[in-house]
Amino acid sequence: MALCCALSNEVPEHPVVSPSSGAIFEKRMIEKYIQEHGKDPISGEELSVEKLIEIKTPPIVKPKPPSATSIPATLKLLQDEWDAVMLYSFTQRQQLQTARQELSHALYQHDAACRVIARLNKEVTAAREALATLKPQAGITTVPQPAVAAEAGGVANQPTEQDGLTEEVIQILKEKATVLTQERKLTQERKKRGETVPEELTVQEQIQAFKTLASHPGLHSASVPGILALDVHKSDTSKILTGGNDRNATVFNKDTEQVVAILKGHTKKVTKVIYHPDEDLVITASPDSTIRVWNVPTSQTTLLLRAHEGPITGLSLHPTGDYVLSTSEDHHWAFSDIRSGRLLTKVADQTGVPLTTAQLHPDGLIFGTGTANSHVKIWDLEEQRDVANFTGHSGAITSISFSENGYYLATAADDACVKLWDLRKLRNFKTLQLDEDYQIKDLCFDQSGTYLAVAGTDVRVYLCYQWDELRVFMDHTATATGVRFGKHARFIASTSMDRTLKLYGLE
Repeated sequence: MALCCALSNEVPEHPVVSPSSGAIFEKRMIEKYIQEHGKDPISGEELSVEKLIEIKTPPIVKPKPPSATSIPATLKLLQDEWDAVMLYSFTQRQQLQTARQELSHALYQHDAACRVIARLNKEVTAAREALATLKPQAGITTVPQPAVAAEAGGVANQPTEQDGLTEEVIQILKEKATVLTQERKLTQERKKRGETVPEELTVQEQIQAFKTLASHPGLHSASVPGILALDVHKSDTSKILTGGNDRNATVFNKDTEQVVAILKGHTKKVTKVIYHPDEDLVITASPDSTIRVWNVPTSQTTLLLRAHEGPITGLSLHPTGDYVLSTSEDHHWAFSDIRSGRLLTKVADQTGVPLTTAQLHPDGLIFGTGTANSHVKIWDLEEQRDVANFTGHSGAITSISFSENGYYLATAADDACVKLWDLRKLRNFKTLQLDEDYQIKDLCFDQSGTYLAVAGTDVRVYLCYQWDELRVFMDHTATATGVRFGKHARFIASTSMDRTLKLYGLE
């Protein structure tokens, strides 16, 4: 007997029985009716879906209607199916086009948001730099003036004629050298007796445990990134001096983390900087062929030296604190008085090769220069002639540094190696060969002559005499351009083309 739905009068695919009326219904139809009316359609009594009783029947195959058995009827069915498929395809294409438009709009909004974020980040960086500049205003008595105004306002300009190294000047240099030599001899005698000089010096185990303590990216402009030079005040090592690609020099206090002064006046980048060891004076040099002496409290140029006709490549302060040595691409070295602005002497390198760097010996009577053709020359300041010529490098000399003991000279070049020279025997006794593509930008002995730091592709510290590598710092994201030790090697400072000043020490 065939079952028949009480609502549709057709054979149900999923028959169920209502316990209220006993009638048979198609499950989906009675469920819709109950959801709308909540009662049995036959008896009118209240009924819920849970009370329906399913009937298990074998699947029923519906016979095709007689109208579908003829060829015209079959063609019509196929035509209807085709129309339905085409309509569905059209609908899908419309939805795809709408989704593409929405995705395009979302991508445009995302790109606009990224641009806004980048602009805001740039404004935040500029604001931080401005804030860092404004913080120390309470300690600065005057606002720095432009270079032209400063020169017109009483800045002493160095005369172009040479006054010569007079007997008076030579006597001052010799007296200072005698005092320094005697102090060095006493120090060496104490070292021979096994004493540690100084006792506060950081030991090598502590150097090996150094960590990155601070990173300061806001000392120079972000528009022209890169810090090119570094120096630390020898007596007050909280004061750090940097020179940048932005043509400014910055005095920074690492303890208060504030910019003390921004020195503006050079017309090109500042490549060499020196902090006077006893006074609040700094000396800067630039490829604009000038050397400037600055008063830090006023941020003013007190002396403008024009000793060279080409970019200045080397700068070193004499131990007396009154004279400065400079070298240039014009093949000359010059010795000037930073008190009076006098050019005492200017001597040409007879080889006619540009000079790349310079450093005065700790005694102050001799000095070393590096050349673009890989030579390192030792000059006698009094006689104004070269007395030794060290060869062995295969690239332009990038940096030289004398050890505190006065016996050793460290040199670096574009050949990725550091050479150590014995000035007593005039020979190379040690070569520190680094990686083939390693760039060396700066060398520095600590004040006791115990450690040697190398700045370039990374920052490295070596133990002198044994020349063991103690520590490698790889925190900079670009080439390191400067490295200096703090007093008693309590900390190490480094600068880089990534625009940051980093400080390393014990936590």
